[in-house]
Parts: sequence; C-alpha cells; structure tokens
Amino acid sequence: MNGPELPAFIQPLRFELAGDSTQGQRPRAFTYSRAYETRLAIHHWASYATIPLFVTEYYLGQKLFGDTSRTAASGTRNAHQVVALGVAGLFGVNTVTGVWNLWEARKDPNARLRRYLHAGLMLASDAGFVATGASAPGGRSRLGPNFDSQERTHRGIAIASMATALAGYVMMLVWK
Repeated sequence: MNGPELPAFIQPLRFELAGDSTQGQRPRAFTYSRAYETRLAIHHWASYATIPLFVTEYYLGQKLFGDTSRTAASGTRNAHQVVALGVAGLFGVNTVTGVWNLWEARKDPNARLRRYLHAGLMLASDAGFVATGASAPGGRSRLGPNFDSQERTHRGIAIASMATALAGYVMMLVWK
C-alpha cells in the first residue's frame, strides 16, 4: 500500500534539457575521411599565423595612419601591402579547408553549433577583409580631398574584421 500522494507543489521539480536525458540517445559515432584530417591539420597549422599577422598589420597600419607626409612611408606602405597579402593568403587557405571540412561534417550532429558559429564568424571576417581591401586608399585617391575619410573607413573595417576573426579563433581555442 502506498501512502497518500503529496500535493503537486511539494513534489520535486524535474527538468530535462534537450540532449541531457540519461535515457536519451547516445552521441552518434561519426567517421571522417583521411582527407578531412589532412585539411584539419592544414587549417590548424595555418591558424597559428593569424595573431602574428594581425599584430604586424595593425602596427604597420597605425604607423601609416599617423604619418602626415604620405611620401616618407613608402617602405611602410609596401610592408603593409605585403602583410595584407599574407592575411589574404592565410584566410584563403583557411576558408577553403574550413568550408570543405564543414561540408564533410554537415551530417555529424556532435558540436554542430560550435562549427557553424565559427564558420559564420570567419566567413563574415572574410567578407570584411574583402571590403577592407576594396576601401584601401590608394593610387590617385591619395591626392584627393577624401583621403582622410577613406583612411578612417579602411581602418575601421580592418579592425572590425580582425575582431570578428579573433572572436572565431578564440572561440575554437576555448570551446572544445
């Protein structure tokens, strides 16, 4: 014989979050190809160049931003352009390897949110870097009256793109 049933407000509350049930499904095993592992290794190793390239590019950009002579900084400007090409190359390699691996992992339910957040942040920063290059004051526009405005726009887009990329980068380091 069971005793009297407790009123509803005294009974313990039971919460079950999606995917947290002990009686629910186990995470599915998912196998990736050897090519996936190779692309992932390339993606990881190339990513180590991100912070040094960003720091160098920011330093060179700040040096150019503060220079009022516009002619004495041709060496700095050339270095800034070379490092910008390095950033473009890095993001080209990481975009190709990352998107290709994202496509292969599309059916893997494990860590899906993390993968898509990272991909979204990095693709947004890719678009930002394209806009940064397109907004760069160069050539004849250096002589025009809007140079300072173009310079500030270029700098703002570059910093926003770097911040977005660093958010995606740090997210993958921390959230494993």
